[in-house]
Amino acid sequence: MGCLRASDAPPEPALTLAPMPHTLTDMEKPSVAIPTPPHSPPALAASRQPDSWRPAWLMYGLMMLLMVLSLGFSSLSLAAPSEDGSGDGATSSYESLATLLEDPSQREALIEGLRQLDSQASEKAVEVAGEDVTLSEDSPSLSRQLAEVSQDLVADLSTTLDRVLGTLNGIGNEDASKIDWEHFTSEAVSLGLVVISTIGLFLILRRLARPLFGRVSQWSLDGQHRSPLLRTMMAVIIAAVVDVAVIGLAFLGGYLLAIFAYGEQGVIGQRESMFLNAYLVIELFKALMRMLFSSGFKGLRLFPMRDEVARYWNRSLAMLAGFIGYGILVVVPMVNNNLAPAVGSFVGLLIMGVSLVWAIVVITRNRIILRDRLLNQAKETRNSLVAIALRILASTWHLFALAYFITLFVISQTTPETALPFMMGATLKTLCAIGGGYLLSQVLTQLIGKRIQVSDKLRGQLPLLEKRLNSYIPTALRIMRAIILIVVVGMVLNAWHIVALGEWLATDAGALLLSRIFHVLFILVFAIALWVGIASLIEHKLNPDTGKGKPSSRVETLLALFRNAIAIAMIVFTAMIVLSEIGIDIAPLLAGAGVLGLAIGFGAQKMVQDIITGVFIQLENAINTGDVVTAGGVTGTAERLTIRSVGIRDLSGTFHIVPFSSVDTVSNYMRDFAYHVGEYGISYRENVDHAIVHLRAAFDELEASSYGPEILEPVTIAGVSALADSSVNIRVMIKTSPGNQWAIGREYNKLVKQHFDAAGIEIPFPHMTMYFGQDKDGGAPPANVRTMQAPFVIDGSAAGQPKPPEQREAAAKVAKRREENPLTRHATEDGEVVDAEEQRIRQTTQPDADGD
Repeated sequence: MGCLRASDAPPEPALTLAPMPHTLTDMEKPSVAIPTPPHSPPALAASRQPDSWRPAWLMYGLMMLLMVLSLGFSSLSLAAPSEDGSGDGATSSYESLATLLEDPSQREALIEGLRQLDSQASEKAVEVAGEDVTLSEDSPSLSRQLAEVSQDLVADLSTTLDRVLGTLNGIGNEDASKIDWEHFTSEAVSLGLVVISTIGLFLILRRLARPLFGRVSQWSLDGQHRSPLLRTMMAVIIAAVVDVAVIGLAFLGGYLLAIFAYGEQGVIGQRESMFLNAYLVIELFKALMRMLFSSGFKGLRLFPMRDEVARYWNRSLAMLAGFIGYGILVVVPMVNNNLAPAVGSFVGLLIMGVSLVWAIVVITRNRIILRDRLLNQAKETRNSLVAIALRILASTWHLFALAYFITLFVISQTTPETALPFMMGATLKTLCAIGGGYLLSQVLTQLIGKRIQVSDKLRGQLPLLEKRLNSYIPTALRIMRAIILIVVVGMVLNAWHIVALGEWLATDAGALLLSRIFHVLFILVFAIALWVGIASLIEHKLNPDTGKGKPSSRVETLLALFRNAIAIAMIVFTAMIVLSEIGIDIAPLLAGAGVLGLAIGFGAQKMVQDIITGVFIQLENAINTGDVVTAGGVTGTAERLTIRSVGIRDLSGTFHIVPFSSVDTVSNYMRDFAYHVGEYGISYRENVDHAIVHLRAAFDELEASSYGPEILEPVTIAGVSALADSSVNIRVMIKTSPGNQWAIGREYNKLVKQHFDAAGIEIPFPHMTMYFGQDKDGGAPPANVRTMQAPFVIDGSAAGQPKPPEQREAAAKVAKRREENPLTRHATEDGEVVDAEEQRIRQTTQPDADGD
C-alpha cells in the first residue's frame, strides 16, 4: 500500500501549473480550528523557548535531506546503462518461450496446464462468491471491520517496508562513481534558488505590508465601542485580501524566476513547479490561520485571545502545515520519481507518523487549558444554544482533534490517491461552515440584543407597533440562529461523507423537501407580516391622536372583535396551508373538523347559544366597551366583550363574566341621554310651592357649576308624586348626557339639602307622632290623664311613686359598698344576686298588706 503521492510519472513541463500533481482546488490544506485558552499555559511558555521548536527544524531538515538524496539518485538513474549485460536475460527468456512453442508435445502440455489452472481459478471464484454471500448475510460488526482494516494496514506497511529495504539494498550496491554530479548540482542549485527566492520575496513583501496591517488593526480596535463585530470582520477581510495578494506576488515572482532565470528559457522544471504549487497551497492555509490567530495584530483576529496564545497556535499550526504540506506535495513525489514508489510510500508514512505524534503531544498538553477557557466562555455568553455547544465542545474537543489526525494518518496509508484531496476538501468545508455559521450567529445575536425603534410620529400613530416588532423580529432571528446551527451540522456531516446530504438534496425528494421548507417559511413570514399590518391598522383606527378623534364605543368594540376574529382565522388558515404544503392531505381534516363541529354543536349548545346571542347583541349595538349596563342581573361597566361573553365590573370592583346565553334583557345606561330622577320629601306642615321654589333655586346653582355643560334641558318638576307616611314627595327630573346622571344627581342632592336648611324646610326622617284625633274645627279632644296615688308592685319591686330620701341614701351606700367588696353578694330565694345590706333594706322597706 503506497502513501500519499502526487504522481508517479513526471508530466511535461510547461508554463502553467500543470506539473502539479493535483489541481489547486483539490489541495486545500487540512486544519483544525482549536479554541484558545484563557491565559498563556505552561505549554505556551515552553513553546516560546528556542528548544521547543528544534523538532520542527529537525523535521524540515529531514525533508531537505530527502530532497537532496532524491536528486542524487536521479542523477544515478540518468547514468549510462550497466555493462554487465543485464539485458540478455530478457532476450534469453524470449528464446526459451519460442523453443517451447515450436515443440508440439510441449505446446499441448502447456495448453493443458493452462486449462487446469483456469478451472481451479473458477472453482475458487465460486467459493469466494459463496463466502461473500454468507458474510453479507452475517453483517459483520463494527469491531470486526475495524480489525480487518487494521490487519490490512499492518500487512500493507509490512509489504512496503520489505520493498523499501529491497530498493535501498539495490541502491546501495550501485557504484557511486556513476552519479552524474553535474546534473545533481544543477538540479539542486536550481531548486534551491527557487525556494530561497520565493520565500525571500514573500518575507520582504510581508515586511512591507506590516504598516498597512498595523493601521487596519488599529482602525478595528478604535471601533470596538460602536460596532465591534462589524469592524473586526471588515478589518480581517481587508487584511486577508492583502495577505493573499502578498502570497500571490511572491508566487508569481518565484514562477517567473524559475522560468527565465534558473531553468531553461521558457520552461519550468517539474521539481520547481511542485514546490511553487505546494508553497501556494500551504501559504493560503497559513493565511486562513492568521485570520483566526493573528500573532502580531490584535485587531485582526476573529476570536478574542491573548497575544501569546495566538502566537502559540499560529506557530504550531503553521509548522505542522508546512511539514505535512511540503513533505507530501514535494518530497514524496520527488522520491517516487527518483527512487521508487515503495520508498516514497515509506517517506510518506514517516512524515504522517511524526505529524501524528506531534499533534497528539500538542493536544494532550493543552486539553485542560482549552477546556477551562471554553467553560468560561460558556458562562459569559448570553446565547443558551452557544453556551450548550461550548460546554459540549469543552469536554470533547480533544477527542475530535485526535480523531481528525488519526483519520488523516489512516486514510493517507489506506487510500493515498484520494486521501489528500478528501481531507483538504473536508477540512476546508468544515472550517468554512463552522466559521460562517459562527459569524452569522454572532451577527444575529447582536441584532437580537438591539431594540428596534420607530420614529416619534409613527409611534404616536401606532403605539404598539414598536412593541410588536421587538417581539416578533427577535423571535424570528432566534429561529434563524437555530436553523443556521442545523445547517452547519448538516454541512459538516456532508463534508466528511457521514451523511450524503448534498447527494440527497440533489435528488427529487431532497429538492422537494427543500422547496417545501422555503414555502413554509415564506407562508409563516407572510402571515406574521399580514397580522402585524392588520393589527397596526386597527390600532391606527382606535388611536384618538390620528386626527379623526376618539372613536366611538361601538367602533372600539367592533374593531376589537374584528381583531380577535382575524387572529383566529389567520391561525386556522395558516395552519391548514402549512399542513397542505408539507404534504398532509387536509381534506380528511376538514371532514373531521365538520364532524367535530357538529358534535360540539350538539354537546355544547350553551356555547353555540352564547355565540349566536353575542352576534345579535353586537349587530343590535346593545353593549359596547365602557358602557354601564345591566346584563344577567349584574350591573356595572362592560370592560371586556367577546363573541360569547361580556365582562362586567360592578360598583364594588368585582369582575363578572356573564355568558350571553344567560342574558335575557340588556339595560344600557349610556345611550343618547339619561335622566336623574329624584324624590324629595318635605313634612306635612311645609308649603309645597315654597319647597318647589327652592328646588328650582338649587337647580339654577347646579347649572351654573361645572356640571352645567352635561345638563341637556331645564329641570322638570313634576309636582307632588306621593303623600307618604311621614312626608310629601316632590319628583324632580334632570336630563343629562349619558353616564353623568349619577354625578349630577349626587351634586343636586347636596344643593337641595343646603337650600332646604337655609329656608327652614323640614326634610322628615322616620319617626312616630302620637295623635289623639281632632274635630273639623281643628280642636283636639281633652286627654284623660290619671295620676296613681296608691303604690303598686311591678315584678316584686315598689313602683308608682318615688322612693323616700332615706331609701335613696341607703341604695347609694349599697352601690358603693358593692363596688368596694363584690364578695358580699349572695343569691336570694328568687335567684337574684344581692348583698346582705340590700337584703336588709328591702325587708325594712317592704310595705305591709294594707299598703302602709
